[in-house]
Amino acid sequence: QVQLVESGGGLVQAGGSLSLSCAASGTMFNTNYMGWYRQAPGKQRELVATITRGGNTNYADSVKGRFTISRDNAKNTVYLQMNSLKPEDTGVYYCYARAQPTFPAYWGQGTQVTVSS
Repeated sequence: QVQLVESGGGLVQAGGSLSLSCAASGTMFNTNYMGWYRQAPGKQRELVATITRGGNTNYADSVKGRFTISRDNAKNTVYLQMNSLKPEDTGVYYCYARAQPTFPAYWGQGTQVTVSS
């Protein structure tokens, strides 16, 4: 089992920055892969970024060059630095963790990010 506690998010104007963090507790094997999804109103949840325990990263094309994912394995925490935010980045951001790509994911409670134009 893994528990994920998110923090950060909020309201920012377009072009601004926000940072999210997600602290995991529980079985560390289940946090080999960590990252963020987001869900905008009326849309499906989509992958934003993911990072492995070894530091390999993957980003959605829509956020490449603007968002940076990182993690502190000692703290079992993953971060998402979001710069040059756009209104279309608005949504609920969910932290996730899983042992392997095909394994079920554990989810955080979600945190709202709102970007005003």
